[in-house]
Amino acid sequence: MIPTQSSPLRGILLKSLSVVVFTVMSSLVKATAGGALPIPPGQQMFFRSFFAIPVILVWLAMRGELGVGLRTHRPMGHFYRGLVGSAAMCMSFWALALLPLPEVTAIGYAAPLLTVILAAMFLGEPVRLFRLSMVALGLLGVVIVLSPRLGAGVTGDPRHSLGAVVTLTGATCTAMAMIFVRKLAQEERTSAIVFWFSVTSTVLGLLTLPFGWVMPDARVLAMLVAIGLLGGVAQILLTSAYRYADASLIAPFDYVSMVLALLIGWFVFAEAPTGAMLAGAALVILAGILIIWRERQLGLERNRQRKAMTPQG
Repeated sequence: MIPTQSSPLRGILLKSLSVVVFTVMSSLVKATAGGALPIPPGQQMFFRSFFAIPVILVWLAMRGELGVGLRTHRPMGHFYRGLVGSAAMCMSFWALALLPLPEVTAIGYAAPLLTVILAAMFLGEPVRLFRLSMVALGLLGVVIVLSPRLGAGVTGDPRHSLGAVVTLTGATCTAMAMIFVRKLAQEERTSAIVFWFSVTSTVLGLLTLPFGWVMPDARVLAMLVAIGLLGGVAQILLTSAYRYADASLIAPFDYVSMVLALLIGWFVFAEAPTGAMLAGAALVILAGILIIWRERQLGLERNRQRKAMTPQG
């Protein structure tokens, strides 16, 4: 097993690269969902998962973990995590066909906020007043982003209302999946969690075959394969980032995806951001960064306390 190394700059770089690759992958998902022959989300999920598996296997082989990295003591835990995670992936892919990329990205930021609530409910994690207040602030931002799509404004397109519901449902499923991941991480390797999720979502994606898969042309097929390869690479970059830097340091770089989504939405898909979307996204990002900052401060304080209690000899 490769030991953890401290290199904050490298961790930030890897995290930022993972965000870039994930955003490009989402753009390809949106492109394949909106062409002359739209690709269904179940079919997209199959390609995203199936073609990520070889990338993950090569990565494990390069790290010398192929023999042990896939072992599991909790197969049913992986299965349940795969069910919820696949639902989240399918919903997010469907949402990209219904709403602009920046809006889907902004609403997706609700997932870590919802994870705080679910972790308190199901894992018994303590939730202090500050964190609870920031969750409320972030969810207010989500409501602002959603409001024009759910009746507070006039869109004239029922697909947008459906997209808002689908996106928020996907964010909720993502939060639930993170609860399963936290429980699995107590006993399982990260490599096993990533690999068996890809296997589960591949099988579940394949099961959607009778519900309307389409035969893509060569260009769309290449994009679908690229979605899987990019997803695998992005997952490796993300996992590797945490080997070099603390989660609290690199987590804020998730929000780089908002800038990228705005640029890609504007220049590639001709999607102009609305005032409500920008205002709501700003609140969600502010809440997320403040939670991360507060947790980092608490972590530093705990470290100081431990050092103070360590006998000096």
